[in-house]
Formats: sequence, C-alpha cells, structure tokens
Amino acid sequence: MSDRVIPIQSQATLPIPALRAPLSSAPHDTRGRPLRDLRISVTDRCNFRCTYCMPKDVFNDDYAFLPHGELLTFEEIVRVATVARGLGMEKVRLTGGEPLLRRGIESLIAQLTVALPGIDIALTTNGSALKAKAKALKDAGLQRITVSLDSLDDKTFRAMNDADFPVAKVLEAIDAAADAGLGPIKINMVVKRGVNDHQVLDMARHFKGSGHIVRFIEFMDVGATNGWRMDDVIPSAEIVKRIHAEFPLAAIDANYDGEVAERWRYADGSGEIGVISSVTQAFCANCTRARLSTDGQLFTCLFAAKGYDLKALLRGGADDAAIRDAIGAIWLQRADRYSEIRTAETAKGRKVEMSFIGG
Repeated sequence: MSDRVIPIQSQATLPIPALRAPLSSAPHDTRGRPLRDLRISVTDRCNFRCTYCMPKDVFNDDYAFLPHGELLTFEEIVRVATVARGLGMEKVRLTGGEPLLRRGIESLIAQLTVALPGIDIALTTNGSALKAKAKALKDAGLQRITVSLDSLDDKTFRAMNDADFPVAKVLEAIDAAADAGLGPIKINMVVKRGVNDHQVLDMARHFKGSGHIVRFIEFMDVGATNGWRMDDVIPSAEIVKRIHAEFPLAAIDANYDGEVAERWRYADGSGEIGVISSVTQAFCANCTRARLSTDGQLFTCLFAAKGYDLKALLRGGADDAAIRDAIGAIWLQRADRYSEIRTAETAKGRKVEMSFIGG
C-alpha cells in the first residue's frame, strides 16, 4: 500500500441533533441558506483514476470499496429524496464515483421521476459508458447531464484519467447524449497548473457554438489524497482573461439563486462558458447543497470530514416523519463556510473523499 494518507470513507458519524421546534417546510440554516439541491452518490467505484480525485497509488487493487450491502438501495435513495422534497429540495443530481457503473441506474432515475414529478434530475459522468446508455437514461426521465472532460489532447487526457481512456470516446459520448435529447450538455474541466491549463483555449474553441457549456473548475483540496497545493490552482479570473483575449466575453446573470458557476457569454452570441471558483472566490454564502453519500451519510459540505448516518434510521424502522425531522434538524444547525476560511493549513485537514460523496 501507498504511504500516502488513507482516504476517509466509512468513519464515526456525527450525532443527529434533536429538533427544538416544529419544522418549517423549507428550513434555513444558521446563515439563512435553504436546502435546494441534493447530490446523491450512488457508488464509490470509478473506472478512472483521475489524479485530483482518485489517485491510483491510493485507490489501487488493494483498496477496499464498499460491499454492495452497505450501499443505499434505490428504494432508500428515493425515500430520502422524497422526504427532502418536502423540505424545499428542488434539484437532484446523481454522482459517484462513476454513477453509470451502478447496475440498474436507469431504474433509479425512473423511480425518482415517478416519485418526484417536477423535480430537476441530473447526472454527472466521466462519459466512459454514456454512449451506450444515453437513450435509456433519457427514456428513464433524466433531464440534464454533465460530462467531466479535462483535456482535448489525448495524451494529456489519458494521463489525467490514469486509465488510458481515449478522449475520442468521451467526445462520441457527448454527441450521443445530445442526439438522445440530453443537451445542452455541461462539460466540466478541472484546471491544474502545469498539467492541462494549456488546454483552456482549445476547450473553449472546440465547444464554442456547439450549444454545450464548458465550465472551468479551480483545482480544489477535496479529500486528503490528491496532493493539493495552492500553487497548482489557476484562478478563474485568469481563465476568463485568457479566453476573453481570444473570444470576447460578457458577464451574465446566474440562472438561479445559489448557482455555483459564474456565467460568461461570448460577445458574438455563440454560447457561454462558466467558471467555478471555490478556491479564489468562495460562494459559501449561497450554497444550498446537501450530499448523500454512497452508504447513506448526509454531508452538509463538500469539504466535511464527517456526516450524519441516515442509513441507520432508514434500516432501523424510522418513519418518514422521523427522517424528515432528522434532515431538518441537521440543516437548521448547518454553519459550513469552509471555502471562506480556507488557508494552506486548513487545506491539510482530513476531509471525506469526493468519490464518496460526489463533486
């Protein structure tokens, strides 16, 4: 095994707080933030070993992924999402790991579609299995999809995914998803200095005019195993400056309150890009996201170290009212603002891995 820090996965959980007063249908946390988005990790497994997420020297052949019985069942996932809707949740995003590795994922989407009419259901994928599944995902009720793509240069892309997966297959998958009616598609590019930042302009150029939206994401200190350093971060302002010099941009308003991406449109009307600036321009004040981990823990921040064990309630006979009170009480005491207080020292702290709770 590697001598690097072992990733946090299953660990002691936080005690679920007691509810002190009758619960509002739309509780707000200690900073006045509502619960609007639920991100659900359906598997901790992935067929890529991206260096900023699941580095191969940690997530290797000896790594113990969760046994199937520890994962939430589809019925349990739908139950939590249904309860969360009653607390004001408006969006569900399925993540991982790589969510398309979860057997029967189309069935989960179909169940969520029936249980949550009118709710926005989306999914984030590395694209490796998307071409084969795109039509079935759309038919099941999936409304939006985001594809992670860190470079158009095949050598760079293979090095970053560390699974020798070719970029051409991801591009084919994006086309297949668009043909299936899942467009416009969001393309997420994590930008790391000296690794793929030379591809920023190429990425913008390739998707300009396609109807798809590239979102450039600052390299973040998620988990404890990706070797994050501030020196590796390309500030989003620099990314915008680079693109603007080649393709003039103009800022545009957010689509909704709490949107994490800052939006920019091309001045010639040929589309837009986004930048996600968790490191240099913290958006904690407007964060409306909760995260449900693969094994049923509720996390209130991407950079948390511990979650709240909802699976114990789900499998211990708790009724929906008890689940609702638990989620509401957790949200009411939420005070997370990690990105606002991040320093080189706090970044060294142990945090749950992104592959366990989704990005």
